[in-house]
Amino acid sequence: MGQAAGVITELHPPRPAVTCVVASRNRRADLLASLPRHEAPVVLVDNASTDGTVEAVRAAHPDVTVVPLDRNAGAVARTLGTARAGTPFVAFTDDDSWWAPGDLARAAEIMRAHPRLGLLAARILVGTEEELDPVCTEMAASPLGTDPDLPGPSLLGFVACAALVRTEAFTAVGGFDPVVRFPGEEERLALDLAAAGWGLAYVDEVTVHHHPSTSRDPNTVRQAGIWRSRVLTALMRYPLRDLLGQLVRAAGAGRPGWRGLVGAVPRVPAALRRRRVLPRPVMAGVRELSR
Repeated sequence: MGQAAGVITELHPPRPAVTCVVASRNRRADLLASLPRHEAPVVLVDNASTDGTVEAVRAAHPDVTVVPLDRNAGAVARTLGTARAGTPFVAFTDDDSWWAPGDLARAAEIMRAHPRLGLLAARILVGTEEELDPVCTEMAASPLGTDPDLPGPSLLGFVACAALVRTEAFTAVGGFDPVVRFPGEEERLALDLAAAGWGLAYVDEVTVHHHPSTSRDPNTVRQAGIWRSRVLTALMRYPLRDLLGQLVRAAGAGRPGWRGLVGAVPRVPAALRRRRVLPRPVMAGVRELSR
């Protein structure tokens, strides 16, 4: 009987708790270097790369589930990847980031121990020098405090390349949307998780390594994209007076802010169709953070 049970265990190994979902575009070299570091099954959603990423990954890593898209879907690629994952938790690792050895499993255990935790934001060490990302210092000092049922300071934002989400929570709020896209797509998701009653927390007990790719947009382009996302998120979720305040801040941010405002204009109709003002407690947290 014992031998039979052993055979059954071998034939049916325990299902993984976590899937790493990677969204990428034209970063073949980064992917080939980072994919072997992941300690969980990987779903790669390719945003219509033209550098042979799909073929190279399939040849070098046949165990990776590759989902090729025929157009660049931006952050929505992570939503599509999560739908393919089939695990209770999903780690959004980028093509240039990976979880420290053992920390992905440790993060999943923390999620299990805190059932209201919808999103865990890990500590981020940047580059070969492993310098602490300044955003981690901000998250650790969050003025929102630490709720008794959460493992760390409460958040209303996060960095996607170092986040573990509860699939149930992520799916319930619709995941990443096609309006905000990338970069700066995290805020809208964070706000909707909080509005639905899920907790978001920074946990510095677990670490993600981030070696920023050399194939990145210039900083001015990235900053304009972030302002575009801020404006669209405000249009979708902020009360009128807070929306106006965000528009004023964008206008006062110089060229990146103005470029962000202009870039947001074509997406305004779609944002208005998805507009749903945040509950007062969540908006109070947004105001506290903006101070």
